[in-house]
Amino acid sequence: MEHFLYRRAPSVEAAVRTVRETTAAQFIAGATNLKDFMTLGVVQPQTLVDINDLPERYRRIDSSETRLRLGALVRMADAEDHPAVRARFPLIQQTLALAASRQIRNMATLGGNILQRTRCEYFRGRGFACNKRVPESGCAALEGVNRAHAVLGTSGKCIAAYAGDFAQALITLDATVETAGGRRIPFAQLHRLPGETPDLETTLSAGELITYIDVPAGPWTQRSRYVKVRDRDSFQFALASAAVALHLEGNLVREVRIALGGVATVPWRARDAEALLRGRRLDEATATRAAEVAFADAQARRHNAFKIPLGKRTLVRALLETQAMSVAHE
Repeated sequence: MEHFLYRRAPSVEAAVRTVRETTAAQFIAGATNLKDFMTLGVVQPQTLVDINDLPERYRRIDSSETRLRLGALVRMADAEDHPAVRARFPLIQQTLALAASRQIRNMATLGGNILQRTRCEYFRGRGFACNKRVPESGCAALEGVNRAHAVLGTSGKCIAAYAGDFAQALITLDATVETAGGRRIPFAQLHRLPGETPDLETTLSAGELITYIDVPAGPWTQRSRYVKVRDRDSFQFALASAAVALHLEGNLVREVRIALGGVATVPWRARDAEALLRGRRLDEATATRAAEVAFADAQARRHNAFKIPLGKRTLVRALLETQAMSVAHE
């Protein structure tokens, strides 16, 4: 780990100003992701700006009939345990509970979690070519060991998978993030596909700080579920996952929201699969057709072709298990 300066920011304005005016500066809160990459030498900020002293309002969870508002400094474990999240937003609770370990969730913040970087071993290993780490250096994963890599949203420059779980709930539920200064970004527009510039991972500008996450409530919010398939059930990233939110009339799909994790380069909304399901009766056959549509554009590499049938089965399971949920009302 290289030497760096450490500063504590007393306000949002001071934090943003310091990062914008200081060379190679980064915000830090829980540091569960950044510290790992600093130890590996993958990320080498010259200055860390600690935002844990920001006002208490950024650590609040507010719930109403119309929305859930999460401060960006809320710890993952606190959101996971919150009564309103558990009762009215089960999808959010499940994505948090299935992420990492409880010790890490006690430290990690919601704002930091959605900005976590890939666990691609070629990104983490400085001896390998990686366009995400060093632009135009190449992508060793394309012809390397790519079992954990993405099959959706890839490009000839990068096939690294987005590893997070919580983001799948947010993109499913049409969340919005708010940044210091009041800019509101639909969550579906926060992360960039790798394309030709995989080093540009989000639409945030330099020094732009996420302060709140807003999740609208709807008739599909309670009937929602997250299914995560991994090599082992303890502290492991998804090989494939599916987030589903449903509004049903009997078995008829009035509204459906679907996101896929572990298989894509960014949090991935399966909108074509949603369109197929709307207005249809949900059963195993229609769920299977939706899964085929969801993975119609998937592109496999040498070691990760198994993710396509696994992802389809995961989505079918998530749809049918969400349908079977008991909820107070639709």
